[in-house]
Amino acid sequence: MKHAILVLLLFGGSASAQSITPAFTQGSMQATTTTTQTIEETIAHEVFGSKVTSYSGENVTPSSDILNSTTTWSITTAGDPWTLEITERAAGIVETIDIDRTIETESTTTSLSVFSQ
Repeated sequence: MKHAILVLLLFGGSASAQSITPAFTQGSMQATTTTTQTIEETIAHEVFGSKVTSYSGENVTPSSDILNSTTTWSITTAGDPWTLEITERAAGIVETIDIDRTIETESTTTSLSVFSQ
């Protein structure tokens, strides 16, 4: 008998659908979102170059091949003016460029929802 009552309690209720009527007839909703972003960046740029040696002059003559490190120079026409320019640069970093910048952005989004029944 105890088992029969338990079975009736488990299966004994009737289900019914309920109707819900909203309490509004129309309305709207507005939302605004503002986003701010800050980006800080550093750009480091290095320019590398090879070894460079250049010679220029007037009224001068090298004693041997100018690529030789023991080259000597002599005046071509004695008594005339002369010039000699030797430019040397070692291999390595020729130029360094560093850029620091800050980028700031702001975005605003507004949405509007209108509803009615």
